[in-house]
Amino acid sequence: MTRPLLIAIDGPAASGKGTLARRLADYFHLPHLDTGLTYRAVAHMLMEKGWPLDDEAHAIEAAKLVDLGRLDKHALSAHAVGDAASRVAVIPEVRKILVGKQRAFARQPSGAVLDGRDIGTVVCPDANVKLYVTASAKVRAMRRLRDIESRGGSADFAEILADIERRDARDMGREDSPLRPAEDAHLLDTSEMSIETAFLAAKALIDKALSSGSTA
Repeated sequence: MTRPLLIAIDGPAASGKGTLARRLADYFHLPHLDTGLTYRAVAHMLMEKGWPLDDEAHAIEAAKLVDLGRLDKHALSAHAVGDAASRVAVIPEVRKILVGKQRAFARQPSGAVLDGRDIGTVVCPDANVKLYVTASAKVRAMRRLRDIESRGGSADFAEILADIERRDARDMGREDSPLRPAEDAHLLDTSEMSIETAFLAAKALIDKALSSGSTA
């Protein structure tokens, strides 16, 4: 009997991990969770209530209320929410609560695809396949700028780059579950890759794991 296929994808902001995770989930017919949305949901709740982002008591209360089945990607995709989420994510008790919910999602009969910043290292260290998706900060900033412009907005490249570098420093420097590749993760640098090329490279790694029997 084949065990569930659990795919863990980590990486910094705008590396392409979310798009890749959705493509892989669709291809392998697996449920997908963008764990970053869970932290965004906490930040969004705090912002709506007018509570400080460093208010631990209210952040913990908000984390307990997060429903993985009701994450509104459109409402949570705002840039300000993303920046706020990386500040909320440094609160250890918030991480503990959300990691518990993420692990429950991962325990589905068929398996699942989860992407975030600590999936292969903390949330699902026993995942069948772990990918660490990255790209240079300048490439990621350009992707973010193009995304904003494609939705009719405008932004300054230098400001986006500085913001990405600040988020990287915050995510990689936090004491609890810092962003880093798992020791057995496959590194995938998408700086020079299209999403199709990245998808094919990731699929090849997963197919190899399947054929080697590591998921049996």
